[in-house]
This record gives sequence, C-alpha cells and structure tokens, in this order.
Amino acid sequence: MTTTAGKLDDLYRRLDAAKDPGSERARARRDAKGLPSARARMRMLFDEGTFVELDQLAKSPGDDKIKDGVVIGYGTVNGRKVAAFSHDQTVGAGTVGEMFGRKMVKLYDFAAAAGLPVVGINDSGGARIQDAATSIAWYAELGRHQDGLCGQVPQISMILGTCVGGAVYAPANTDVLVGVQDNTYMFVTGPEVIRPTTGETTSAEDLGGAIKQAQWGNLHHIAVDEQAAFDWVKRYLGFMPDSVHQRPPLVNPGLEPELTETDLSLESIIPDADTAGYDIHDVILRVFDDGDFLEYAELWAPNIVTGFARVDGQPVGVVANQPMHMAGTLDTQASEKAARFVRLCNSFNIPLVFLVDVPGILPGVEEEKIGTIRRSGKFIFSYVEAAVPKVTIILRKSYGGAWAVMGSKQLGADFVFAWPTARLAVMGAEGAAAIIKRREIEEAGENGPAIRQAFIDFYNQFMATPWLAAERGYIDGVIEPKDTRLLIRKSIAQLRDKELQRVPRRTYLMPM
Repeated sequence: MTTTAGKLDDLYRRLDAAKDPGSERARARRDAKGLPSARARMRMLFDEGTFVELDQLAKSPGDDKIKDGVVIGYGTVNGRKVAAFSHDQTVGAGTVGEMFGRKMVKLYDFAAAAGLPVVGINDSGGARIQDAATSIAWYAELGRHQDGLCGQVPQISMILGTCVGGAVYAPANTDVLVGVQDNTYMFVTGPEVIRPTTGETTSAEDLGGAIKQAQWGNLHHIAVDEQAAFDWVKRYLGFMPDSVHQRPPLVNPGLEPELTETDLSLESIIPDADTAGYDIHDVILRVFDDGDFLEYAELWAPNIVTGFARVDGQPVGVVANQPMHMAGTLDTQASEKAARFVRLCNSFNIPLVFLVDVPGILPGVEEEKIGTIRRSGKFIFSYVEAAVPKVTIILRKSYGGAWAVMGSKQLGADFVFAWPTARLAVMGAEGAAAIIKRREIEEAGENGPAIRQAFIDFYNQFMATPWLAAERGYIDGVIEPKDTRLLIRKSIAQLRDKELQRVPRRTYLMPM
C-alpha cells in the first residue's frame, strides 16, 4: 500500500464490495422477485450520470463489511437538484441501525441547508431488533431531523416493498406517498405479530396493501410498476418549487391565449337535469393548460378531486367536487383530503382553483361519530389560513355549509365567478319544500305533489340562482362557461404579486 497504484486498487476493492453488500442469499431472493437493487432504484430516479452517492464506504461499528441498509445521495431530476435515499432490503432487511441513522441525518441536514426536495425510496423491515435501544433511539433522532424539513422542502415517499413498524412513520409525515400495485405493504404491526398478540387473522394485503392504504388516504398514488412510480414522482416534482423560498416552476406559458373549440364545448357540459351526473375531469381537462392534470389521492374520498394543473404555465392546485360520486357531497373523508391538499399547496406557494358543484355536507350518525364537525371545521380553517391566490368557479350546485367551505368569497377567495347554471342557496329545492311546504303539502291531500312541484319550480327559477349572490356582491360575476379558462388565466395573472406565504405552516400535514 505504499504506491499510488496500490492505494487505487484498494479503493476499487472497497467500492466494489460496497456496490451490492447484502448476503448472497438476500440478493438471490431479491433477484428472484425481479426487484431492482437500492442503487439501481436511485439511478431510475435521477437523470443519467448525475447520481452522487454519499457515505458509500460507511459501515456499522464492529462490522467487518462495508454495509448498511440505506443508500443516500443527490443528483438531478429533469435538470433540478434533488436529494434522495433508498432502503436496501438485502442488508438487515433495510432496518435501522446506528450507521443507517447517521447517514439519514446527514442527508436530511444537507437537504435542509441546500434547500433541496427529498425523495425517499422505502423498503424496510422497521427497527433492527438486534440493535435494541440503539435502533429506537435513531428512529427518534430521524423524526426530529425530518421535522425540520416539513413545510420547507417538498418530501416524497415511495413505498416499493414492505414498510413496517417504525419505518412507516417517516413516510406518513411527508407530502405525498406513492406505491406500486401488488408490491406495496404498509402497517405498524404485521400479520405474523398481530395473530399471537390480538388473535386476529389477516393477510398483508387486507392489513396494508396498496389499494387499501390508498382508499384509507395513506397512499396518494398507486402505479402499475416501479418505473411508472418513478415517472409519477418526476411529474410531481415538476409542479413543486425546490423549497418554500421559491416560486413553483413556470412551464410553457403563453399557449392558447384565445378561445378554442375545447372552450366552446364547456357550454353544453352541464346536464339540464339537476340530478344528472357528469365527470368533473371533463371540466378540468378543458380549463387548464394542455389537459395536463396530476391527480392526488384519487382512490381516497373520490367525491372530491384534488390534483395539480397549470394556468398559463404556472402550477395550481385544483379542488373540485365530483358529481359522479355521492353527487359531490362533502363527507368527513373528503374534508380531510381537501384540507390536507390545501395546506400542501399553501406551504409551497401554489395558487388554488376550486371548481364547485356540491349539494351539501353529508349528514348522519356515522358522520357525526367520526368527526364531521371537527374535520369540516379544519377544512374551513385550512382555506382561511391559505395565503396563496385563490380563485373559485361555481359550476352548478353550491348549497349550505358546503357553499361556505368550497372557496366562498366570505372565506377569503380572491375571485369567485359562477356559471349561469349555478344554484346558490341554503339547500336544494327538494329539501326546502320538505321544510317550508311540509304542512301545506300534507293538508292538500292528493294535490300535495302538485303543490310540492310548483314550489320546487319556483325555488329553482327565482331563489336558487346566481343572480341574488351577484347582486349582493357575494360573487364577482356570472360568466359564460366558454370564458372560464381565459378568465382563470387573467385572475391568476392579476394575483401574481399577491403577498405569498413565506413562513412554513408546520401543521399542514397533521391529521384532521
């Protein structure tokens, strides 16, 4: 080791040993499943040739091999700098030990100092049982350092395998979680531990499979395979700024500044019958740039749609009622989903556009039991505290408390416009008839249905209309549907210099 050549040979030997340090048995098990290595996954994320690994030669104290269950580093994603880590299931099942913890703390601190988004590729068995208190202590340390990133830089978690025990808490506190169909499992305690502990018999799929976790709101996108998951993450990063101190990236501004055939098609998109449904995606694809929409949490509370689009090249967050599910009614899950999304957009200076067609807030014993009052209130609060530009378009129904929470002028919307098809009232005509005309209808006997229908017709024609709200200034105008896209562009441009929130909201991810 006295010559340069000898020292280089020693370096090459050490680096080669660190490339895939798991046991032969563990590597064979991974390869049999057709899964990439931890470093291969990093290369799938980053632009070709840009990944720089940190602490590649680190090893746990007393271990004779250079290894630990996590790979860390940085590179570029579509030309933008990003920090990332990838769990290595072949080394201690990706569990947390001392060197694992030290590497992760270094990455978190580096990302905080440099203002870089963090992508976590999770595939971990949780705490390292053999390390006893050391593993738990490092989990707690990681939680403290990760908290410093919340609301400061975008954090994305990919669950590419099994995420168990303490390993699930860090992803749960990131902005967005992405899974893979048939290969994502998340739970605090696995089936093999639950059975002797509680007597319950369950499967990994029922306990925490990808579909279940997405329906429960713990995963925000499910991809068909790992490559599709990485593609989705790259699209998501394209809507995000590097940190809270920057504006989101501008992409292809100035496209289609005039009315198009697609704009004109909005004139007939709302059904004549109030009870007829339509897919809100058909509106979303027509009023934002290039029909480009990245949906967020599509399987959770599908009665409300959330996601990212662009207005004249600028990223915006979209919150829209979905008439195809529960007629777009707001329930407890929808309120929690929308509140979380609003806070996410507010944290990273992304304007909000609400598309409204909501018949009300879902009543019922079960809804009261699980906290509809509390969670609807949190939705209201998230909107009020949002300092970003806020634009609302009322398409059809907007009734009762749901009118207030879905981007009303009184709640702090900068601009509120309504289509002539809009119905703004305390409740729908049928409900109003049941309350106001109940006694008269009962006393009328066989003429009751006619009296009821006459009231409904009168209510819809003269009371549940946009005109009273426009006369009182509760909305800023009634517009032709074809003008919606260009009006949203003008509104966002007018609000471009609105004072943006620069102090991160550290509670934006908290449960409702």
